[in-house]
Amino acid sequence: MNLSFNSVENQFVGSFLGGISVTIKREDRIHPMISGNKYRKLKYNLLEAREMGCSKLLTFGGAFSNHIAAVAAAGNEFGFETIGIIRGEELESKIPDNPTLSYSASQGITFKFVTRSQYRLKGEAHFINNLREEFGSFYLIPEGGTNNLAVQGCEEILAQVDQEMNYICCAVGTGGTISGLINASNKDQMVLGFPALKGDFLSEDIRKFATQDQWKLITDYHFGGYGKINQELIGFINEFKMKYQIRLDPIYTGKMMFGIFDLIKKGFFPKGSQILAIHTGGLQGIEGMNQKLKQKNLPLIK
Repeated sequence: MNLSFNSVENQFVGSFLGGISVTIKREDRIHPMISGNKYRKLKYNLLEAREMGCSKLLTFGGAFSNHIAAVAAAGNEFGFETIGIIRGEELESKIPDNPTLSYSASQGITFKFVTRSQYRLKGEAHFINNLREEFGSFYLIPEGGTNNLAVQGCEEILAQVDQEMNYICCAVGTGGTISGLINASNKDQMVLGFPALKGDFLSEDIRKFATQDQWKLITDYHFGGYGKINQELIGFINEFKMKYQIRLDPIYTGKMMFGIFDLIKKGFFPKGSQILAIHTGGLQGIEGMNQKLKQKNLPLIK
């Protein structure tokens, strides 16, 4: 099974106050839908599933999940059946109007919509056993894709050329990507994570996988929580695209880049720092977010 896609390049953004430089690793260019950290997380899981003789993948996600879209695309690309357990039974009648779910359906995924209370049981053995009774044997991929094999894949994000960077920055969802970056970084580098969710529970999740301790979570740029944005963030994302010809998604990379630029203005980084920001993809979510913004008469993400 050949899992190689487009090669990744680093794109220099520019020099800022105090000679601080910002470079973006364009992981979003790996594949249109299996892009960024989703490709990295799925790589070794797909190889493991194939080695185990599993022809069916089952995973979990919400209405606009990058992970669901990526698993559906990967299944179609590499010949796996895919099953998505979706949070929110009311979404079953809204598939045609939801860009993420409609795309995933076009890739052949089978949906099972469950209530939010049922969804919270996704880590329980009896819940998984019931799914096996319903769907037969499958290879289980956790919500967001994070497990040991996912972290192994994310360890491959950094290349030799990145060793000279002082700071490695990434958005944080379930903690798998930053864990891989921490493990692959050198002792002179600091890895900064920008959580898309409120709360400090992610530190404990990251410690389960991280083998080094030169990392820190910057928790000031979640804009109210997962999926929450405002006009300031929209304006930043649109201006960033116009200036650098790089699209950012509003859930993860937009918040990360906003945070990096704001920290530069506030003098957080020492003079001469070289910052590498990881573009983890997620661009498929822009269309769904624009639907919400349009309903609220807010500016759209370009």
